[in-house]
Amino acid sequence: MQEEIKPAVLPCRIYPLGDSALSIDWGNRIDEATNRQVLTLWDRLRRARLPGVSDFVPAYSSLTLLFDANELRRRFPTQSPYTKMREMVEHALADPLESSTVLGRQIQIPVCYDPAMAPDLPALAARSGLTAPDIIQLHTAPEYRVFMLGFLPGFPYMGTVDERIAAPRLAQPRQRVPAGSVGIAGVQTGIYPLESPGGWNLIGRTPLLMFDGQHTAPTLLQPGDRVRFYAVSLEQFYQIQSGA
Repeated sequence: MQEEIKPAVLPCRIYPLGDSALSIDWGNRIDEATNRQVLTLWDRLRRARLPGVSDFVPAYSSLTLLFDANELRRRFPTQSPYTKMREMVEHALADPLESSTVLGRQIQIPVCYDPAMAPDLPALAARSGLTAPDIIQLHTAPEYRVFMLGFLPGFPYMGTVDERIAAPRLAQPRQRVPAGSVGIAGVQTGIYPLESPGGWNLIGRTPLLMFDGQHTAPTLLQPGDRVRFYAVSLEQFYQIQSGA
């Protein structure tokens, strides 16, 4: 049963996901105000070091907590694991979420929009009635918010793109998308951190390594970061990629 929680600025609901997770949900929406509350609560709960919590999964408009039900039963034998975890979350929601914000980093990411790296750029230009340089200018103009990571380790869902270059996913996804490919799907833009299948419209590629499992912090971007793209030539792409 979903119940409304009053203390947050925007109405949210808390409900169980199986027997070892719960979700705090602000509804199905993509906007910065909602995502800011998600990330503020995420930061607040991480700092609280709640007992039994094994992981957090922040998304556009929801935050999921994974917890060790057996540990919570041992530590709080008079309450069910979900009841205890919900109680701790409600306590964290008692203070308005607008009282603090998570200020993400400002990060600049080079992108090569050369035809060799941008197989869907011509089709997007034809669809929008724009030229390829127009699309590049419109894609590099805004500062994008990283709303969440998902799909692949370190894949950033960012928004929002100018409505003139928004485009639906491909009707037939590719079986192989190179790592670093920059794409558009709907009003979102994202970067494939690893080679994988995918259906986003590919308009460029970055030489930066988006995911490195050897590092303590393996992903280049985190939710809440702010990203600006800038165009580089094919030669510059390979220079950056090689570390020259």
